[in-house]
Amino acid sequence: MLVLVAPGQGAQTPGFLTPWLDLPGAEDSLREWSTALDLDLVHYGTKADADEIRDTAVAQPLLVAAGLLAARALGEVSPGAVAGHSVGEITAAVLAGVLDERAALGFVRTRGLAMAEAAAVTETGMSALLGGVPETVLPHLERLGLTPANVNGAGQIVAAGTMEQLAALAGDLPEGTRRAVALKVAGAFHTVHMAPAVAVLSAAAAGLTPSDPVLSYVSNKDGQTVPTGAEVVERLVGQVANPVRWDLCMETFAALGATALIEMCPGGTLTGLAKRALPGVRTLALKTPDDLDAARALAAEHTAA
Repeated sequence: MLVLVAPGQGAQTPGFLTPWLDLPGAEDSLREWSTALDLDLVHYGTKADADEIRDTAVAQPLLVAAGLLAARALGEVSPGAVAGHSVGEITAAVLAGVLDERAALGFVRTRGLAMAEAAAVTETGMSALLGGVPETVLPHLERLGLTPANVNGAGQIVAAGTMEQLAALAGDLPEGTRRAVALKVAGAFHTVHMAPAVAVLSAAAAGLTPSDPVLSYVSNKDGQTVPTGAEVVERLVGQVANPVRWDLCMETFAALGATALIEMCPGGTLTGLAKRALPGVRTLALKTPDDLDAARALAAEHTAA
């Protein structure tokens, strides 16, 4: 059984979309979406530097657009489940048939702007803790006033909070943790610092007309599959101020009988976690169009039951 996943913010790198624009129709689609969003996705995906694409209002639409381009290029496959990490959940909603491309891109544009505005109130950030176990790490973060914003499994928990709190963490790592790595994001996402964005997204969600998922949609909230489009959208709204439980998502992949996992562009992060947490599951990251043939072959071998 095949699982398709979409990465979250921080996966973007300068110029990562350049090779994808050589595919037939890709640049036309990206320019059409750019006009609709009033955001030059072609520039940001090909010529912008790391600081430009770190901007939350830019990174989020750019990542969803990249995932949609990769899914189009991959073509007809038969996944048994889909999921996305943080903003990748919006890409996953398209893959599951809950939202169409235009609605998803409009929603993520609103999300990026609202979260950027919320992040501007206080200087905040996120750091990935490598190593350690939740039983030790989580109480330690609580003592420092930090939030475990992403519980990713495979020995990785992402802490989020003010820059002062993160500096304190860097000098006082939890027992068993090897190091803390600052993420390429511009705010403490999935924490109370993002609460102002929830109201904005709730209003935007009222204008959506979601369909029920046509395959298993695995939610960041609790790793459960979500049966209705209305609930998917409700969870997309709430998740910006609540932790991502990617560890539980991977547990659900295993319970569903996953045998292969393909990560949409810009792939790498989620396949890395899966290699450690899902032994025996074959993984492939769509980094460039050169990966498409291998992805199609893998998909053909691992179709939905």
